[in-house]
Amino acid sequence: MTIGDIYRYLDTLSPFELQESWDNSGLLVGDLSQEVEQIVLSIDLDERLIESLEENTLVITHHPIIFGGLKQLQFSQYPARLLRGMIRKNIANIAMHTNFDQTHLNAYVAEKVLGYPIEAKEGFIAYLRVDEPFETFAAKVASAFGIAHPRAVRCHDRIGRVALTTGSGASLMKSVDADCFLTGDIKYHDAMEAKTIGLSMIDIGHYESERYFGEILAPHLENLGLAVIISSSNNPFTYL
Repeated sequence: MTIGDIYRYLDTLSPFELQESWDNSGLLVGDLSQEVEQIVLSIDLDERLIESLEENTLVITHHPIIFGGLKQLQFSQYPARLLRGMIRKNIANIAMHTNFDQTHLNAYVAEKVLGYPIEAKEGFIAYLRVDEPFETFAAKVASAFGIAHPRAVRCHDRIGRVALTTGSGASLMKSVDADCFLTGDIKYHDAMEAKTIGLSMIDIGHYESERYFGEILAPHLENLGLAVIISSSNNPFTYL
């Protein structure tokens, strides 16, 4: 099967046209006519993963390895160092980022990871009906994502409606219509703004909330009769 065959299938599953204007999902490295011998799913690409891959592998990642315009390729720097290793081994890469967030990732995390049905969905935001004390809900969230000491902004004693955006979604807080917003990468000034507008927030982590990418996508590819490997992507952070 060629990369083009797989790309067209992925486009029907989660249309690339849904990606945000600043995103760079799609075929980033490789050729549509290239035959694929192995498919690996991973949140990101890193040197450890590239070194472990066989030649002629297609890696489907959540995060694009190329985000902005590349003005130079210095092989001692990121991402050129990784790209050189990929080209040497004829490793191709398709990224499914903000399109996959909207079609699959947020819904999966809400229903399968947290265990709450989706009440409504608006683009990147999934809404859940909870109706629990803040402490009870926060403890469930921490346990679901494996976060020992979650950071939170508490503006409510009881949580009714919850908004969820995996990854980094704090910029969406002004459009959220909920008691509590779950997302990752919450900054200090995001927390200050949330306090001001009366929005509770719980930081569910960027990696922690998106690490399910491979297990969501794998069954769809296996339905095509393709064998896939889910890479155990490494969190770049070490918690001390």
